[in-house]
Amino acid sequence: MKQTRRIIHAAFLAATVPLAASAADLVVPVAYLRLEEPPRAVLSNLDAVPEDLGLAGADLGRADNATTGSFMGHDYQLTTVSLPPEGDVVAAARELAAGHRIILADMHAERLLAVADLPELEGALIFNVSSEAPRLRSEDCRANVFHTATEASMRADALMQVLLAKRWTTLALIEGETDDDRALAETYRASARKFGLKIVSEAEWSEAGDLRRFASREVPLLTQGFKDHDAVLVADAGDDFARYIEHNTFEPRPVAGATGLMPLAWAPVVEQWGAAQLQNRFEALAGRDMAPRDYAAWAAMRVVGEAVTRTNSADPGALRDYILADDFELAGFQGRPLSFRQWNGQMRQPIPVVNARALVESAPLDGFEHQFNPLDSLGMDRPESTCTAFGD
Repeated sequence: MKQTRRIIHAAFLAATVPLAASAADLVVPVAYLRLEEPPRAVLSNLDAVPEDLGLAGADLGRADNATTGSFMGHDYQLTTVSLPPEGDVVAAARELAAGHRIILADMHAERLLAVADLPELEGALIFNVSSEAPRLRSEDCRANVFHTATEASMRADALMQVLLAKRWTTLALIEGETDDDRALAETYRASARKFGLKIVSEAEWSEAGDLRRFASREVPLLTQGFKDHDAVLVADAGDDFARYIEHNTFEPRPVAGATGLMPLAWAPVVEQWGAAQLQNRFEALAGRDMAPRDYAAWAAMRVVGEAVTRTNSADPGALRDYILADDFELAGFQGRPLSFRQWNGQMRQPIPVVNARALVESAPLDGFEHQFNPLDSLGMDRPESTCTAFGD
């Protein structure tokens, strides 16, 4: 395959299985298909993107599955295909489909839809581990696509719950210049309305100037006209300028969103519920902290492992039915079991709201209830989704 860098992780374990078994009774081949992201120009190079982002999470999930699989006669195999940004991910998916009916997809929404719509992958199981695009959970949902990546509205709702609980109810908003920044800002606006918070002032950050040298001068000028507010929201989807906002605003106020008080799918500062042990295993494997995309990939692999263990099958249809069943749940080391929304395939999960050093709260907070599942107070609820691929 041209433009393809392929790494094959073979999980041929010396498994503890009944003496009569000389090989695995059930082979579970999984593929991780990644379309690499082009490099972005950012103000700071302090946070380099790991080359194995996402991949390491999937590898840990495979290893965790193998622990139980060795006793069950289940052999989990992980094949990784990573393409450069200009690579033909559809051709790669077509080639993988011959031997893989379970795929972890790490790519933007347009390419994910093209992969999901391949005739060769009809009836397959595809786990979206990176795209937070709302349309994938609504008008452009697909019956063969599940989402372990969180949507932005889940994280925004978690943040608004925490702000409301702290009675920081009047907000100022700074958004960046990119389309992703604007989309994130609109997500914050919608979430603030949902929970009754008010955004009283807004400003757009301009790329003019070098914040590394002039943040203490530029940020006060940007924020000095804000009306009275309790906190500042920062919509910086690319993690570019947000780090320079905190401690530089004209009025000393808490900063939240892309920096300061942050809603994340996973954070290494979470230590309760066995999370520290998960982080330690990941660090031993990858030599770094687990990132949200790693967590999404790990969760996807563990969902597969849980479903295979319970059904004793690697058939995508059987696994899909079990994953969507009322009694499916997965221990995600976040205090509440993970499950899937039956109307659009989004994984339910708590959202840690953290600062740089500690967990502040885990949403949903007490008092934010839902008629079916408290986790459905976060993000796109059934009435808000136009997805019909999953049935009623």
